[in-house]
Amino acid sequence: MTQQGKQEWLSRLQALGPGILLATAAIGGSHIVASTQAGALFGWQLALLIVLVNVLKYPFFRFGVEYSLQSGETLLEGYRRQSRGYLLGFVWLNLIAAVVNTAGVLILTAALLQYFIPVPVSLTLLCCLLLLVCVLLLLAGQYRVLDKVSKWVMVLLTLTTLVAAVMAWQKGMQAPPDYVAPSPWQLAYLGFLVALMGWMPAPIEISAINSLWLKAKQQQNPVSRANGLFDFHLGYWSTTALALVFLALGALVQFGSAQEVALAGGSYIQQFVGIYAKTMGDWSTLLVAFVAFLCMFGTTLTVLDGYARTINESFQLLGWQHTNNHRSYSVWLLLQALAGLAVILFFKSSLGPMLTFAMSLAFVTTPVFAWLNYRLMQSAGQMALWIRCLSWVGLLYLFGFALLFIGWLMSG
Repeated sequence: MTQQGKQEWLSRLQALGPGILLATAAIGGSHIVASTQAGALFGWQLALLIVLVNVLKYPFFRFGVEYSLQSGETLLEGYRRQSRGYLLGFVWLNLIAAVVNTAGVLILTAALLQYFIPVPVSLTLLCCLLLLVCVLLLLAGQYRVLDKVSKWVMVLLTLTTLVAAVMAWQKGMQAPPDYVAPSPWQLAYLGFLVALMGWMPAPIEISAINSLWLKAKQQQNPVSRANGLFDFHLGYWSTTALALVFLALGALVQFGSAQEVALAGGSYIQQFVGIYAKTMGDWSTLLVAFVAFLCMFGTTLTVLDGYARTINESFQLLGWQHTNNHRSYSVWLLLQALAGLAVILFFKSSLGPMLTFAMSLAFVTTPVFAWLNYRLMQSAGQMALWIRCLSWVGLLYLFGFALLFIGWLMSG
């Protein structure tokens, strides 16, 4: 490799950060729970759907990076430049998503933490302790902490998951030869499909958060368009590949078994760790639980930081607060944490349905966020024909499926 080539790769590695954070935020409930459940319930039948959703959402996540790299503004500043109404719509939807998604990822993280507690401890108490640790970390380090933690989490989770998948593949499908798989293409499973797609690869408002992370990265180290898109593509398509790996684990190990698949996210965590134990041996239980916990802990950190950043900047752009600094960020971080905890306390008797609600809400709001991003990118300049066409196909799919789901809820 020439000296110039080495320098180009070095600059790409230095640009890594926002895309890895995107992956850390994504590989949480959608992968550990929903993707693995999809494989456990339906085998390989939903593999193409997972790929399709990631491909159709791709332009709208990419717009967040590309707009920021081209204009030097975040998506939120772009929304405000377009119309105050655009930003207002984003803010109200984002406030709901911030609270519900914070509660959702906290539940899963706390469920994994229970593996390491020798005495019974309530899920709500663990949520409180986790929130305290996450808030203190973010108040102390903000982006620097996120940047470092996310990279280590991604490496550990990817290696462990790939090893487990290879071992499961060598053993082959565990389903009996005469097992007849249920079809996911029935109205009865529409709620599951919507929940799967809602957080796949992540709630789409993460695109706005990603533009804020990119802005923070730019303040540390200027990032070129090519390097910024390299970072984004590495993070985005890694989440797609890992979603398929998690689906494979569920299909190879749990599909067709006598054990009933738990649909509640917190309850399924135990089955998820059990999948690794079956493929790698009982010795791996605590190791896998620890790696999965790190993954969800990283997701919790990114969710808390990202939504607090968007709310902080949004309120400043709307003129509802006069500052956008560490102090105002800290206030919103604390309020978001308390609101998420309040939701957990309120729904403590039905945490599983609450998590499903969070994932379904993410899908229903996805078309709105996708349209906002498309309109903004369209106004910023020319788009390649292929990405314009893919955007329109994605919008038609997302709006159509969301309307179908709303109609199904109303009829039920």
